[in-house]
Amino acid sequence: MRAPSPRTVGRRARSGLAAAGRRALADWWIVLQATTGASLAWGISRYLLDHPAPFFAPVAAIIVLIANLGERGVNAVRIVVGVILGLLVGDIVLITMGTGFGVMAVAVFASVALARAIADPPLVAVQSAVSAILVIAVGDVENGLERLVDALVGTGVALVFTQLLFPPEPLGLLRRAERAALAAIADGLATSARAIAEDDDDLAGQAVGELREVRDHLTELRRAGRASTNVTRRTLAWRARATVIVRETEDAGHLDLLNASCVMLARLVATTGSDARRPVEEPVRELAGLLDALARDLNDAETRQRAADRALEIATQIAAKEVPDETDLAALAHSLGLVATDVITFAGVDQDDAIAAVREGALKERVPAPPTASPRLLGRLKRLKRLWRRRR
Repeated sequence: MRAPSPRTVGRRARSGLAAAGRRALADWWIVLQATTGASLAWGISRYLLDHPAPFFAPVAAIIVLIANLGERGVNAVRIVVGVILGLLVGDIVLITMGTGFGVMAVAVFASVALARAIADPPLVAVQSAVSAILVIAVGDVENGLERLVDALVGTGVALVFTQLLFPPEPLGLLRRAERAALAAIADGLATSARAIAEDDDDLAGQAVGELREVRDHLTELRRAGRASTNVTRRTLAWRARATVIVRETEDAGHLDLLNASCVMLARLVATTGSDARRPVEEPVRELAGLLDALARDLNDAETRQRAADRALEIATQIAAKEVPDETDLAALAHSLGLVATDVITFAGVDQDDAIAAVREGALKERVPAPPTASPRLLGRLKRLKRLWRRRR
């Protein structure tokens, strides 16, 4: 296997740095909440409750708040269960065995075993073990109640942040994951188009690698879908709109098929000769642009409609060309048609209707408007927009 060229290595390094930057920007709000919540929990226990070393308060708060959006409320309950188990086990071991050799091993084993018997999530067992370890390390039985109060303070602060001040918006959780996956697919297709334009086999291979790595984004998308569904069931404001989340989750799930068809297209580009792949450069570039536009404005119905219309035009133009069967160009044309069909489906058209539209060259109906956020949130956004216009 030929080693990648220095230019390809440089592109991969820049792509990795850009991805790291996007992750940092996406996570800054969670990091800020976790930092503020941990500091506030420590301050309450230290200065209001006069606890000399309230380390359980900030630890509990930050473990809850640093978790993925949509899972923080559940994590709060798990932490409380784990802390209580760990404190009880640690205090019992200290009382019965003292601080001799082997006490730490007994406390860890007992706390983890008990946690696993009571609850399945690993976080409960981890928090139980950590609590027992800290109790044994400090060796102070008298302050067991104080440590429990600190843990409850930290969890309480985290719940105020997650359920009252900054509750999760299920459609927003799903949208963020969709945008990340779409942007990654668009980048992979754009790399493939650039490989055709520059006749660069290394770059074509890189495009395949980029699209295969989209599976990480798709895994996150599935997690976001489950989290959105859970938030909808547990939140009164969203329970009435459960069908909206179900519909959008189903549409988002089609990204699996879209990415698979893009991987197949990129592999064909990478294994096809220069002459055969040159005619598909522009369609590949246009499809990448359509996905990039969708990633930037998923909530806009017109953006989805334009993406579906243009993808249909691309598929129709490809089908209209007389390409000899069993040739590399025929395989590329068929793969382009699949990608275009998947773009139309993701835009909101039923899959059977999308296939029929590609065959007949026309969409029978307009793309349905995408689901929107809650009316309350939309009202806030509209008021902010009006305020901004007045100030200008």
